[in-house]
Amino acid sequence: MVPQPTHQVSMTLSGRPFSLSTGSFVTQANGSVSAALGDTVLLATVTMSDTPRAGCDFFPLMVDFEERYYAAGKIKGSRFIKREGRPSDKAVITARLTDRPLRPLFPDGMYNDVQVIVTALSIDMEVDPGTSCINAASAAIMVSGIPFKGPVGAVRIGLIDGKLVVNPTYEQCRAGDLDLIVAGTMDAITMVEAGAREVPEDMIVKALEMAHGEIKKICAIQIELRDKVKPAPREFTPILPDDAYIKTVADFVTPAMLDTIGGKTKVEFKATFHVVEEKLLEHFKDKIESEEMSAGALSDALHTAVDNRMRENILEKGKRLDGRAVDEVRPLSGFVGVLPRTHGSGLFRRGETQVLTLTTLGSPGSAQTIDSMDEDEERRYIHHYNFPPYSVGEVKPLRGTGRREIGHGNLAERALLPVLPSKDEFPYTMRLVSEVLSCNGSSSMASVCGSTLSLMDAGVPIKSPVSGIAMGLITSKDFDGKKGSYKILSDIQGLEDFSGDMDFKVAGTEKGITALQMDIKVSGVSFTLMGEALAQARKARMQVLENMIAVIASPRKELSKYAPLIMSLRIDPEQIRVVIGKGGETIQKITAECGVEIDIDQEGIVMITAPDQEKGQKAIKWIERLTYVPKVGDEFEGTVVRIMDFGAFVEIVPGKDGLVHISQLDNKRVDRVEDVCKLGDKMRVKLMEIDDKGRLNLSHKALL
Repeated sequence: MVPQPTHQVSMTLSGRPFSLSTGSFVTQANGSVSAALGDTVLLATVTMSDTPRAGCDFFPLMVDFEERYYAAGKIKGSRFIKREGRPSDKAVITARLTDRPLRPLFPDGMYNDVQVIVTALSIDMEVDPGTSCINAASAAIMVSGIPFKGPVGAVRIGLIDGKLVVNPTYEQCRAGDLDLIVAGTMDAITMVEAGAREVPEDMIVKALEMAHGEIKKICAIQIELRDKVKPAPREFTPILPDDAYIKTVADFVTPAMLDTIGGKTKVEFKATFHVVEEKLLEHFKDKIESEEMSAGALSDALHTAVDNRMRENILEKGKRLDGRAVDEVRPLSGFVGVLPRTHGSGLFRRGETQVLTLTTLGSPGSAQTIDSMDEDEERRYIHHYNFPPYSVGEVKPLRGTGRREIGHGNLAERALLPVLPSKDEFPYTMRLVSEVLSCNGSSSMASVCGSTLSLMDAGVPIKSPVSGIAMGLITSKDFDGKKGSYKILSDIQGLEDFSGDMDFKVAGTEKGITALQMDIKVSGVSFTLMGEALAQARKARMQVLENMIAVIASPRKELSKYAPLIMSLRIDPEQIRVVIGKGGETIQKITAECGVEIDIDQEGIVMITAPDQEKGQKAIKWIERLTYVPKVGDEFEGTVVRIMDFGAFVEIVPGKDGLVHISQLDNKRVDRVEDVCKLGDKMRVKLMEIDDKGRLNLSHKALL
């Protein structure tokens, strides 16, 4: 018998029943909700610490999405490890998608640890659970009493045959031109993530409007659930900037002094900041020494003053810290072929941000198999993104790939997928690695540009080059998404990202958008503002694209001499077992003697990856001989393998022989077969007949 929830709410989401319930399972977390969409069931829990984390200067929110193979009736594919271990990239990306719209809605000054864990209990294998994860997490917080300016609702939108579809299935997402995840509140959109096949900007805005209609319904049932639960509010002590220090700094540091802080590089900015900082600390030297004031608190207050002045200058004068106009892109440059032995390389520079992307081409067998909770997949295009601490001038221990690197790598990967050639056109496995050498804003979009350059340098026949740009937003204090002033910024740098109100990454070709990612810190943005941001982003993308095309206009016609060669042939699927041999003996012999890799699909397509033409052709001829289907009239250079009184058996291809009757050995009469040939002799023969039992009758005489 299924345990009955204490409280439950429900609605219909694109033809599927969607419900949120609480009180069935978890009793000791601050809040817990089971979210069911069709047969997909997720359990979301949230817990908050009683006290703030000591010495913390950021909101310590932790969000995890726990995949469970039992949810899909699967046992993990590894032969040795059956327990779920390190989260898959997909689980990390789902957790990040959940974190991003929730984080801005917790109150300022809250430094209590908050942990959200969403566990997949049942998966119906029809609809991706990603948006349900966001909805479940938001609902759990709503019923917990933890301070939260939600709820947040999320929905996925697809574009199938030109029509927008809410909550598309896995199959529809694969076949469609858009896979868009949108999160928001009752009032506005707050988070966007998308992969697309060159979709125009106006269609994106229409999809966002459709998504928000569904989001409001999802938010409404969360409010209904909260009102049923009536949670007791959790108290917390806010830790806010000291107003006395902010006033002290404002009284000493004039707007003119603040306007001297800036520069085109981080080094220039820090140098000008330290000049003002030293004047400030010198002025209050006596109070610092007597411990009436804190030097650190004064510096923090100065940073706040710089942020506020930056916002004022942008809103009132359209002037940014580095002197650019709001729609101006930093200086651009690019290079290809920068390393001698890699298969392709591209270095992209935008201001201080530099990303080097390397392309490696491999055999079809080098494709990555993803063993996941729901759908297993094979990836022939893999993008990895590395963000070392030296890229921002920091010292940090290297502890493996972080969530940010996984997320940025996935975004860049999605941006390029729509323009890649099909496996039939280009059978190689492609692995790209973006090394962030220097970063002052939007290294993820720089990795998109660097990847495009690198792919073209490698000779990968991409359909169109892809460029990317990061957009920002500065708003006035009275801005609420509908009223108040704002400025949209093109090509944001580090401080504009950190202190600004939006990070909106847009990638695409000349035809349209291929990837989107948006996060905001304000309560929401209007569709009008979104349309303006997309239009301004397109202008910037086209400028970046022109620069890239000036570096390399199209993919190289030939691959690097260091790249492997891939040759292919088609065989009868019934012959696959012949090529493989008993226990793989035959194919292993071919690969060892020819020095190649061989991949065979179920349709009989044989892919041979070889270091050079000679070894590849040797393997092809070997396989052709193995799979040869005899035809009358064909001629062969065969080997005598058996001698009988009535003739000689000649092997024409490995494993196939035929009879040369004694009468077909020579133009003149032959009394003994041994007078003409012996075992091991080479003999040219012609296939004269295939009898009704499949036996091959050969003739040497016909070729004399």
